[in-house]
Amino acid sequence: MDLDRSPSQMAAEAAAAVRALNHRTRTAGDDWQYPGDAYNVVGNLSELAMMLPQALEQVTRLIEDLKETGRLRSDKDTLTQDLDEVFYGLGVARDAAQQLYSALNRAHNGLGSIGYQD
Repeated sequence: MDLDRSPSQMAAEAAAAVRALNHRTRTAGDDWQYPGDAYNVVGNLSELAMMLPQALEQVTRLIEDLKETGRLRSDKDTLTQDLDEVFYGLGVARDAAQQLYSALNRAHNGLGSIGYQD
């Protein structure tokens, strides 16, 4: 893991990887044709979803710390309303990520017993 990149760069790389996954899984191919392939992808997506709440909490903490130290401003002069939107949105996103993890984990468990039949 290369920690020399910024958090923003890492998030952009994660988004690019999911974009590439979406493209690659459009049609079956040599390495995308068996239930085990789906099992592995869903398992990895489950792991990703499991880690999202922590990342979102750490974004929240950064903004809270900057707010507490008076280091924030709003280009629209609506800082209080903007921060309300930020904190609300991040909270909803954390909850949604936890639900996503739960659903993907359930699907992953279900895929565990499914095999390919000729």
